[in-house]
Amino acid sequence: MKSKSKIVKTTATDKPLILVTNDDGVMAPGIRALAKAMCAIGQVVIVAPDKGQSGMGHAITINQPLRLTKVEYEDGLEAYQCSGTPVDCVKLAVDIVLHRKPDLCVSGINHGSNASINVIYSGTMSAAVEAALEGIPSIGFSLCDYRYDANFEHGISYCVSLAQMMLDNPVPEGTLLNVNIPSLPKDKIKGIKICRQANAKWVEEFDKRKDPRGVQYYWLTGRFVNKDKGQDTDEWALKEGYVSVTPVQYDLTAHHAISFINQNWKIS
Repeated sequence: MKSKSKIVKTTATDKPLILVTNDDGVMAPGIRALAKAMCAIGQVVIVAPDKGQSGMGHAITINQPLRLTKVEYEDGLEAYQCSGTPVDCVKLAVDIVLHRKPDLCVSGINHGSNASINVIYSGTMSAAVEAALEGIPSIGFSLCDYRYDANFEHGISYCVSLAQMMLDNPVPEGTLLNVNIPSLPKDKIKGIKICRQANAKWVEEFDKRKDPRGVQYYWLTGRFVNKDKGQDTDEWALKEGYVSVTPVQYDLTAHHAISFINQNWKIS
């Protein structure tokens, strides 16, 4: 078997190895801000999509080749771009770039909220989930501002402190953190709230249009509806000016439904 030469060299005395990824693309302002911040606590390697991959969820590339190339990055950080999805990026990072599990994976900072039901669709969060599947302590970070030129510096200190806490005392295996930062000046952010995911959803609408040739097509639109009035949810925390921290898991088993089915269905 052909041996693999490591790209990243680490020793027992090195800083923690931190994988940084996202779904907005390797050159997005959010990942640049996050990668720079992580340098304060670890050795940073970036592996991210070569273009925007928002809304890809946990998709992987199986019907076409993946391309992985090194890119010139600010401050001399080691960075690679991948032609695939955010999940592809994590897989390639662990197997090809690092050849070992990093000590931490941080994904983001996403341009826009990933609170509530958005966690299901998010490429940012799916990258963090993939890392957690590999046994890597993982956090997905999002800023509740969809603008490309959003000010990510307001929430950076929270990203660093939460990442350090994850390194020092990782959450239980099989779980990770979904962190959302309100779009507020730093002095207006009240602090951190540990939350549950709000029971909210998108009500989709499809705008029917015609292209210049007169051929009909559809453009997905919609509105976000939050009927959850609880004061312990991520949506509530963000509305009140807090950073929401929601522990999530990749085990999708509805454990509470097992007894219901056993008691009420005639299972032979």
